[in-house]
Amino acid sequence: MADEKAVNLAPRSHIAEVGQEPEWKSNSASLPPENGYSARRKPRIELERYISLKPMVSFGLTLQASWEAVAVSFQAALLNGGSTSLVYGMLLVWLGCSALAASLGEMASVDPAVGAQYRWAARYAPSSMKPAFWGLMQGWLTVVAWMASCALTPFVLGTMIQSMIIFNYPNYVPQRWHATLLMWACTVVPVVCNFYARRTLVALEMIGGICHFLFFIITVVVLGILAPRSTNEFVWTTSVSGISGWDNPGVAFCLGLLVPAFCLAGFDGVLHMSDETKDAPRQAPRSMFLTVAINGVFAFAFIICLLYCIGDTQALLSSPSLPILLVFYTATKSVAATNALMVMILFVCFVGNFSVFASVSRLTWAFARDRGLPFPEFFSYVHPTLKIPTNALYLVAILCCLLALINIPSTTAFYAVISLATFSLYLSYIPPLVFLVIRKLEGKAPPRGPWNLGRWGLPINIFAICYAVFMVIWLTFPTTRPVTKDTMNYAAPVWITCFVLALADYFISGHKRFRLPDDMKHVDGVEPAVT
Repeated sequence: MADEKAVNLAPRSHIAEVGQEPEWKSNSASLPPENGYSARRKPRIELERYISLKPMVSFGLTLQASWEAVAVSFQAALLNGGSTSLVYGMLLVWLGCSALAASLGEMASVDPAVGAQYRWAARYAPSSMKPAFWGLMQGWLTVVAWMASCALTPFVLGTMIQSMIIFNYPNYVPQRWHATLLMWACTVVPVVCNFYARRTLVALEMIGGICHFLFFIITVVVLGILAPRSTNEFVWTTSVSGISGWDNPGVAFCLGLLVPAFCLAGFDGVLHMSDETKDAPRQAPRSMFLTVAINGVFAFAFIICLLYCIGDTQALLSSPSLPILLVFYTATKSVAATNALMVMILFVCFVGNFSVFASVSRLTWAFARDRGLPFPEFFSYVHPTLKIPTNALYLVAILCCLLALINIPSTTAFYAVISLATFSLYLSYIPPLVFLVIRKLEGKAPPRGPWNLGRWGLPINIFAICYAVFMVIWLTFPTTRPVTKDTMNYAAPVWITCFVLALADYFISGHKRFRLPDDMKHVDGVEPAVT
């Protein structure tokens, strides 16, 4: 355990109105030993609060990197759904993610803390349903989701770098171990930066947010002026089915939603920085919602620009490198200009990679602090000088490097791991929202925070749940037919495996080990202890 005297203890402000104590705030000193909280008597180790709204929004913008994600993944929609999946699917995903962010923001405004979903699942679960069981299960699955995202981001960066090498050196023969080395490099650099440049996080995120906007303008202008034009019919009415083996247009459209869903996933990452955010009850929900709203605009506008400037789609699908490189080259007729445009995307994604590791290390630390992980004292350590959860960051980095090794013997096995990312993120939003809606329907709505949806809260919450369930269903489908071991979508089987392991942990030691924080009380007024 860290030397708590050496660590800044930031005052928590989990309040309904800023400056007031919430009615659910518990006093741990008054709890009897048998309630399961005796191990939590020590003051909770906190991180230093130094991040304001603008850096938090920039953090979310670069973490999602929405239009950049469209640029490197749009080819998947050319096989399923076509232009209509990108255009109208983006609008659907934008609306759904906005509802999710607004709904989660209601809970974040009352309890703005790292590890948001598992705290909320335990807080709002009916007291008859073992709230702390749900907290532990939710914690494991949220951590697994973000660990998969941590492995996915270096993979995407490595793929971009390898594609640039292929584009510039046609004789280069890519090897799987090359990709693993690139993933390691894209893991080590942000980890080192997180260790020794914590105070530069605000400046880096601001720079990343500005570049996210400026590079968008530059890319759209270059394509708009130089690229050949597609027809209006191609952009607004063209649907594609049958190419991937899925002949039903409705199924193809829904599978094409995977690209927009990927681009706007992970907006809850800003919540994992809540313990370092000033005025978190207000700024955490705002930054999360603004992240989705702003990135939705960028993603939709870039999709329209891209479709009007896309060129020969058959040539794109047969390209040995990322199709966006061919789009840039067709427009500019210049290798140097193509590289420059790609480096712009690469830079913003790299800043986003820094954000992902910062976010996931905080999530891991919080889960360990609440004794959700084995060896909780070790993984909840906060360095007294660096003021970051160093051991949690080590754990995240080591796991990502180990997962990258899987790519060497089997790309299929590695894809099975990273396919878990978007699916499990959407799935993690459902349990706390379901519990919240149940309470509202029973007339037991929890206290409101500074961010609340008023009378529109319940319908927005229900729509958010329906949207999340809809996306979870389609995120499990294989994107091509016939289905083989190489084309199978392993998201659901891997998730089920993780869930079974989480259950095993609960019954073996988790039911004794896991303790919810002293500053948290169940909305029914009972302590959500495991025992």
